[in-house]
Amino acid sequence: MLKIEDHNKTLKGLNFIDLFAGIGGFHYALESFGSDCIFASEIDEKAAKIYELNHHIKPKGDITKIKEEDIPKHDILCGGFPCQAFSISGKQKGFEDTRGTLFFDIARIVSHHKPKIIFLENVKNFVRHDNGNTKLSKEVDK
Repeated sequence: MLKIEDHNKTLKGLNFIDLFAGIGGFHYALESFGSDCIFASEIDEKAAKIYELNHHIKPKGDITKIKEEDIPKHDILCGGFPCQAFSISGKQKGFEDTRGTLFFDIARIVSHHKPKIIFLENVKNFVRHDNGNTKLSKEVDK
């Protein structure tokens, strides 16, 4: 297993969930700060197998089929959701692209659990998409 430099365990005592986990980039980072992963979700079976090998947690599958109340209470939510719907590298269809609507699954989980910290994949064009008209769920405002 890859070891990343210890960062004085500044997040020790906090736990996190890893959505759209891939093979665990967020996991490596947060673990290096002392945080514990208590739930992961990844739809791609091959990536999920690698995640399980690397982190000893078997990711649940499709987040759209997982009820927010079935996700453990957590301090930190990490979400590397597919960015192609917003990215300047993609077709920029936003919420008209099914991958873009996965953002609302993050919003629904955040609304239910109200984590202290939220880390989302940095998508350069997310805020500027559709000339800044991309509207986020009202759930985020709660």
